[in-house]
Amino acid sequence: VEVHTSREEEALNGTNIRLKCTFSTFSPVGPQLTVTWNFRPEEKGSDESIFHYQSVAYPTEMGTFKGRISWVGDVAKGDASIAIQNPMLSDNGTFSCAVKNPPDVHHNIPWTVLTVTERGLSFQLTSAMLLSILVFVPSVIVVILLLVRMGRKFGLLKNKKKSGYKKSSIEVSDEPEHSERDGCMRRLGIWCLQCVDFDDEDPY
Repeated sequence: VEVHTSREEEALNGTNIRLKCTFSTFSPVGPQLTVTWNFRPEEKGSDESIFHYQSVAYPTEMGTFKGRISWVGDVAKGDASIAIQNPMLSDNGTFSCAVKNPPDVHHNIPWTVLTVTERGLSFQLTSAMLLSILVFVPSVIVVILLLVRMGRKFGLLKNKKKSGYKKSSIEVSDEPEHSERDGCMRRLGIWCLQCVDFDDEDPY
């Protein structure tokens, strides 16, 4: 029998992880075929049998893996994989997969090192988050540039007011006293000049 597994696997706690194991055998696959998964903790403790398969699945009924291991393989297709629900930090360690199909029973026993990390310490960019960033960031930049330009124009206008304008013909009146109407016309003329000056280049 030839058995193959992934050398390393990573998982986030609170999710599911598939431990892949594939095999090939020269004997026809029958009810005598067995699959055994063992686990050795990261602290180099003793091996612990956590799963057994022979026609049906026999997950462990004790230890920390109780109720968290399920069979996801298909021996007819040479698949002896299992899945672990809600992986925890205590699951860090080495998993080995052994397959026997009498009379084909001798093979290497490959192993997989599982590393579980805290879910809260990871940051995943979903497509929606990425789209939001691509839309939000350019919008903020445009708004900032507009505010800066408006600030420069208002600053230029303020400086011009301090230095004084040359009065236009609209603002000149031959009468010594101006009526309320003349005052409105004069203010309207000044406002029009300010609007035109918004697009002028800074002479300084």
